[in-house]
Amino acid sequence: MDFFIAGLAQHGNSLLCAAVFLETIGFPIPAAIALLIAGGASAHGSLEGSLVLGAALATMLVGDTLMFLLGRYTGWWLLSLLCRISLNPESCILRSADSFYKHGRTLLIFAKFVPGINSMAPPLAGSMNMRLGQFLRLDAVGAALYIGAYWSLGFLFSDAVSAITRGFQTFGRVMEWVVIAAVAGYLLYLAWLWTKASALRSIPRVHPSEVARAMSADGAVIYDVRSHGYYDDKATRIQGSVRWEPNALNQPTEQPGLPSSKLVYLYCTCVRDATSARVAKELIDKGLQVAVIQGGLRAWKKAGLPVESVPLEEMAELPVFET
Repeated sequence: MDFFIAGLAQHGNSLLCAAVFLETIGFPIPAAIALLIAGGASAHGSLEGSLVLGAALATMLVGDTLMFLLGRYTGWWLLSLLCRISLNPESCILRSADSFYKHGRTLLIFAKFVPGINSMAPPLAGSMNMRLGQFLRLDAVGAALYIGAYWSLGFLFSDAVSAITRGFQTFGRVMEWVVIAAVAGYLLYLAWLWTKASALRSIPRVHPSEVARAMSADGAVIYDVRSHGYYDDKATRIQGSVRWEPNALNQPTEQPGLPSSKLVYLYCTCVRDATSARVAKELIDKGLQVAVIQGGLRAWKKAGLPVESVPLEEMAELPVFET
């Protein structure tokens, strides 16, 4: 262990850059804490301040540019991956996209300080056709502000930081515990999500073939509860299904009324049918008869059952910046 800590102390800049890069690409690594400690170490001469700032800024710009390009060329795939830990990845994307678009391009300057938007902003900018040059200018300002703010705090309050780190030799030890704490916190968060999701496991689930037979026999009602923002220009849905907006269950809307005396089926495209299960639980709590199509739209298609194009009037595409 002593050898490992000594290695961390000798490669402090590399460790800092690793923390910055991992946070930039979406890992739950607290780069802000690493920057605070690095600022304190710089004040006491254990690190070269200009080298720390330059390396951290370059690393963040590389990571952000990578995420921007991946967002440009993968679109929803990367955004869904970043939202995978969410129970409702579709609405996670939609909320982030909506916030990013509403507050304009300058949100990139402050995105690093906003949890939930910091790692989403670069791929969103790419997905929404922001020009690369414009992105790089705004992102450079935002990255410099973020890195400079936390490094400066560490530098100005170096005595307090020093009391915690006990010099640069302990920087590696502190960072080791920071990483361990971050991983432990992340695992606890996943456990919390698992516990939260366990309440949805009692929701009835039905195989697509059974639903298809019910449709043929008694005209079963099927509702598409995917988030609007998840649609693209080639979106399809189960033939004969009806749109139901999952994020407006408790709001006065013009959505179709659910039959109280008939079993209805819900489907989505989330991992573990998360959106369908969430909506189903709320409707069951209201006394309705509801079941989830197991595997959602993907399972329906895999079974070779009929689908149809989503009507244009029901689509809401991701906003796009003018090129």
